[in-house]
Amino acid sequence: MAAGVGVANSTLVIVFAEERRSLGISAKTAAITGAAARLRPVLMTSIAMIAGMVPMALGMSEGGDRTAPLGRAVIGGLLVSTNAVLLVLPLVYALVQKKASRKGASLLPEDNPEPEEDDQHATDRSRLEEQIAGV
Repeated sequence: MAAGVGVANSTLVIVFAEERRSLGISAKTAAITGAAARLRPVLMTSIAMIAGMVPMALGMSEGGDRTAPLGRAVIGGLLVSTNAVLLVLPLVYALVQKKASRKGASLLPEDNPEPEEDDQHATDRSRLEEQIAGV
């Protein structure tokens, strides 16, 4: 359970950071912005899961002595996972994506538009087209 919540939270942060990086923001700034912008949803998800596991961790019901260790382990995993998503993940993302291309991996043409030509290249191209048309 803790692993699933951790993966979902990390996906939230990475997708947000990747969208910002594709807009031209540096990887470091995108990682910090992603973690800061997704702080509330990550904390809400983790706190809700922890609150749901507290009765199991306390083991106050019948047979609670058998399920209490599971509840405690899940709570501990969620606490570690939440800290990793908010503190470690942005650092690793910034280091890994520092020199990576901003071009997406998608094969769809609309996801990867052609780079715009500079003015000199466009002028040379128009002269060449005029010469070809004049022949």
